[in-house]
Amino acid sequence: MSQSQATHERVERIRSLLQAALAPSRLEVGDDSHLHAGHAGAASGGGHYSVKIVSERFEGLRLVMRHRLVYDAVQGMMHTDIHALAINAIAPSELS
Repeated sequence: MSQSQATHERVERIRSLLQAALAPSRLEVGDDSHLHAGHAGAASGGGHYSVKIVSERFEGLRLVMRHRLVYDAVQGMMHTDIHALAINAIAPSELS
């Protein structure tokens, strides 16, 4: 499997896990691994990803709890497929 195919599969797996756990109305998953080439985490095989997610589940929750929900959803990928995850978790009421 090529590196780009593996990356695409990881992004789709992250997307699928987040969809199942948080039923977002908006979800963007990006692969930022190329920005971290040469970084120690890149050597371990884990990628750097970013997530922008809008979910009703975030209503009334502090940022740390929103991040916990996201991390819980992708827990099985942490430290193997995911080295770093940047999260932008938004409640629908916060959209302008």
